[in-house]
Amino acid sequence: MNEEQSRDGVVKPRVEARRLGLEELQALLARIFERHGTSAQVAAILAHNVAQAQGDGADSHGIFRMPGYVSTLASGWVDGRAVPVVQDVAPGFIDVDARNGFAQPAHHAARALLLEKVRTQGIALLAIRDSHHFAALWPDVEPYAREGLVALTFVNSMACVVPHGAKKALFGTNPIAFAAPRAQGDPLVFDLATSAMAHGDIQIAAREGRNVPPDHGVDSQGEPTCDPNAILQGGALLPFGGHKGSALSMMVELLAAALTGGNFSFDFSWSEHPGAQTPRTGQLLIVIDPARGGGAHFAARAEALVRAMRDAGQERMPGDRRYGRRRESLASGVALSEADFAMLKELAGD
Repeated sequence: MNEEQSRDGVVKPRVEARRLGLEELQALLARIFERHGTSAQVAAILAHNVAQAQGDGADSHGIFRMPGYVSTLASGWVDGRAVPVVQDVAPGFIDVDARNGFAQPAHHAARALLLEKVRTQGIALLAIRDSHHFAALWPDVEPYAREGLVALTFVNSMACVVPHGAKKALFGTNPIAFAAPRAQGDPLVFDLATSAMAHGDIQIAAREGRNVPPDHGVDSQGEPTCDPNAILQGGALLPFGGHKGSALSMMVELLAAALTGGNFSFDFSWSEHPGAQTPRTGQLLIVIDPARGGGAHFAARAEALVRAMRDAGQERMPGDRRYGRRRESLASGVALSEADFAMLKELAGD
């Protein structure tokens, strides 16, 4: 047993029962997805995403999400066999109707066309609607940075965040992810919720019986609370940074929902689908080829910025913790507790 620091700064023990290779874990996850109603292609894409998140140390977006995926599929809320419809609507604009399926397969279906447009036009965007995103966001943008491109993406979720100065939940946690290449080393990548804490981290805190920091949420009466259960049971999260995070969350609603044609975070109801957990909203990706104009030496400039940040005293760059855990997972396998492994085997029907 060793220790690790979670996103909220809490140091907690990490209990290891066994280690699975990434490919072994991915194969197990794919079996679970297919067993519970997805097509083989959708299963492979989702399994890769979940395995990557787990291997990168994202406890709130890895196998922790699997019961939620299964419950949602069983509820009939999402179509695990949906075939997305990709439309080339303008020189730099791709529209994808996910057809009430998951966002990652919709992204996958349009990726080749998106890359073609970026290389031709210098910039392109991908607008996905009627989609469900229930996973980490950095896997959507990091691959573009590894091809020398700059990428950012926005996703809105279910209404669980109170706008600054308001009295009820309206926005989602509404994450933003960004990736940029460097001349040396792994890309600079960040993935952050515009809420004070990711919803999954609140759920993990509740499961582990620990409080969350102050100014992260309110209870059902709108009073500040550090009890994650009070936040989850009729309460709500707060945006990070007060009015600043609230403004960014509003921006994500406009980009991921209004611009794509997807639902706002408050626009849908899963009340007729008990067990549903995935938000039926939208996603926007913007990818830029920096090898144009003054950005021709972008990766070198990024490296110069990294050196300046280190000289200023910043030791860890965005993405470094994930890359460290990834190297560990690739070398030694992904660490799972006995309870988590048993949960996966049960979901797989073994």
